[in-house]
Amino acid sequence: MTIDDAQKTVDHWINTIGVKYFSELTNTAILMEEVGELARVMSRTYGDQSFKESDKNIEMADEMADILWVLICLANQTGVNLTEAFEKNIQKKNIRDADRHLNNPKLL
Repeated sequence: MTIDDAQKTVDHWINTIGVKYFSELTNTAILMEEVGELARVMSRTYGDQSFKESDKNIEMADEMADILWVLICLANQTGVNLTEAFEKNIQKKNIRDADRHLNNPKLL
């Protein structure tokens, strides 16, 4: 599935099953909640915290997909073509960071 396909799929789902988009502000809050849920899994998987019994069935991939879903909702609501935005972002990074990381002694 391409990013464009994903945007169309989410839009179709929202307009047929989800009834309508939540407001942009609500979706921004939901995005932050989803990022927090991923942070919880990451801190327990790779950090020093341990899983509570209620957290043991939470899947990292599913949390990442939840984040992607809400981000796509926000893009659709605000008229952002994520494919174009991502391509422009890669170009920006290629120019801005062309030598930056190669010369970083922390990464060598």
